[in-house]
Amino acid sequence: MQKLIITVALTGNVPTKAMNKNLPVTAEEIAEDVRCCADAGASLFHVHARDNNQKPTLDVEVYRQNVIRIEAMAPDVIVQLSTGARAGKDWDARVKPVQLLPESASFTTGSNNLPGIVYENSPQFIEHLAGVFRETGVKPEIEVFEPGMINNAVFLQKKGLLKPPLHFNFVLGAPGSMPASIKNLLFLSESIPAGSTWTVSGIGKVEIPMAAAAILMGGHVRVGLEDNLYMPDGSLASNPMLVGKVAAIAREMGRAVAAPDEAREILSLEPS
Repeated sequence: MQKLIITVALTGNVPTKAMNKNLPVTAEEIAEDVRCCADAGASLFHVHARDNNQKPTLDVEVYRQNVIRIEAMAPDVIVQLSTGARAGKDWDARVKPVQLLPESASFTTGSNNLPGIVYENSPQFIEHLAGVFRETGVKPEIEVFEPGMINNAVFLQKKGLLKPPLHFNFVLGAPGSMPASIKNLLFLSESIPAGSTWTVSGIGKVEIPMAAAAILMGGHVRVGLEDNLYMPDGSLASNPMLVGKVAAIAREMGRAVAAPDEAREILSLEPS
C-alpha cells in the first residue's frame, strides 16, 4: 500500500475566527500552521486567501504573499492553491492562482448546491480552466462533490486538456452534496481511471471517520479547519491537532505517512 499523503485545508472561505479562534487567516498564521502541520506529518497544503478584513479573496497578491511565507517557513511542502468560486466568480481572477505556478491547484469539474448558494462551474469555465492547467503544467486536484464530476474530468482528459494520471479529492458530507458513507467512498474510488490517486475530505463530524476509511482502503486523507472545526470529542480543533489525529490512526493501522518528496512521487509531481 502506498504511503499516506496527508493534505491540510487550512482556512477555506466559510470559517471565521469567531467560530474557531485557531483558524489561520493571515500569511503569517497560515505559514506557521503549515510548519506545525508538516512537523506532525502533513505534506500537501490546500491554501485559500483572506483580505485585511478576513474575508475570502481571489487577490493574486494575497495568494503570492501566502506562498512566500509558506516557502520561507516550510520550504519542502507541496502548496496547492484554491481556484474555488466562493470568493468570486470572475474567470480571470479564478485562474490567476494557477498562473502563480504552484505545484498543484484545485479544480472542481462541475456545479452543485451548497448551503445558500449554487457552487457554479459552467462547462465553458471548466474547459477554460483545464486549458490553463495544460498551459502551465500545474497539477490539478479534481474536486468531486458528486460522480458526474469524475466523468467531466475524464472527458477533459480525452480532449487532451488534462494529463494523466489524475488526482481526485472526494468531498463527502457537504450539505446538498453526496453524503459521507463507506458505500459512497468505495463507489467513487472504483469509478476513477486506472492509475489515478484519490483523497477524501469528510465535512464536519465525518472528517475523522472518513479519514480512517481512506487509510484502510489505500486512499489519502484531507483534514483541516476548512472542512471541520472540532475534534472527535467536540473540543475546538486546530490544524496541527487534526493532522496529529490522522497520523496517529495511520500508525495504529500500520500505514506509513508520506514525506513531501514521497508524496510528489505518488502524485507524479517533480521532486523538489
